[in-house]
Amino acid sequence: MYAPPPGEQAGPLRRAAPWRRRPAAGRTRLRHGEGFREHLRLGRKGLAIGIDIGGTKVAAGVVDAEGRILNEARRSTPGTDPRAVEKVIVELVEELGRGHRIWSVGIGAAGWMDLDGGTVLFSPHLAWRNEPLRENLQHLLRRPVLLANDADAAAWAEWRFGAGQGEDRLVCITLGTGIGGAMVMDGRVERGRFGVAGEFGHQIIMPGGHRCECGNRGCWEQYASGNALGREARILARANSPVAQDLLAAVGGNTETITGAIVTDLALAGDAASRELIDEVGEWLGLGLANLAAALDPGLFVIGGGLCSAGDLLVEPARKAFSRNLTGRGFRPAAGIQLAALGPNAGLIGAADLSRVSSRVRA
Repeated sequence: MYAPPPGEQAGPLRRAAPWRRRPAAGRTRLRHGEGFREHLRLGRKGLAIGIDIGGTKVAAGVVDAEGRILNEARRSTPGTDPRAVEKVIVELVEELGRGHRIWSVGIGAAGWMDLDGGTVLFSPHLAWRNEPLRENLQHLLRRPVLLANDADAAAWAEWRFGAGQGEDRLVCITLGTGIGGAMVMDGRVERGRFGVAGEFGHQIIMPGGHRCECGNRGCWEQYASGNALGREARILARANSPVAQDLLAAVGGNTETITGAIVTDLALAGDAASRELIDEVGEWLGLGLANLAAALDPGLFVIGGGLCSAGDLLVEPARKAFSRNLTGRGFRPAAGIQLAALGPNAGLIGAADLSRVSSRVRA
């Protein structure tokens, strides 16, 4: 599946996932660190279709080997019926395939995939439970199909074509309704032993804190996400604080309609209270990144997702909190923190490129 780093092999007691298999006999093997990105580009000039499946929309695009989107199409997500979703995917591939020679198809969706990348174990937005999606779609599309978690796909895109280029150990954080995460380490997506790594939003950062949808209390995403920003703004507005008058005016006094996006827009327009709220979220973000740095020691954090439209209003307090809470601060190199470069298209770009890499690895 995903391109393996040169020379890597599976442990003795586990079946190797496709992206961890050793190169076949006769296939060029590169020494560690020797032009791995260039190796990825060899023989992969064909086009691929990437599809990003969300709770409300399905976005698709034809993507070339340099990460450029040549054509796009969208559909509304057809409820939760797996067969209806498959039908929409087929329609999009047929529509975008007209006039293009498509090599492979990559599917990115929120959820857990098995290590072989053939089955969706669970998806929070769709009724996929142990769904053999790759087999179903390959039968319908007659093309190689790759399944990937949407955060993994976005991280791969940022590593290949965006803010993470040149970094061998990348952690990508997506700030939206919650917090998503993924890692690209030494030229491969790191998914963990069971394929479910990257659930960074559910590290407990405040024991006994806000209840999370996952069932625990005090998860990171309850303090550093778009939902957290909206919740804190609503609390401030309900108190009828003098500093919240612009917030109240923006929603006609209806505090329940305040969202993180509204707060972000007001902050960018100069509202002091909204800027203070984003500053607090940024501090929580930096604290969580410091925890991840202690565990993973990446070279770079790339921050994406809708909340990043706040730009430096979010990132600067995050950098300060990161530096203040980093283990061994002052005696160790520190990871960089950068905003993602590819925006909302990162998922489909990454899914398409991963499918191209995957199909070449399997060939």
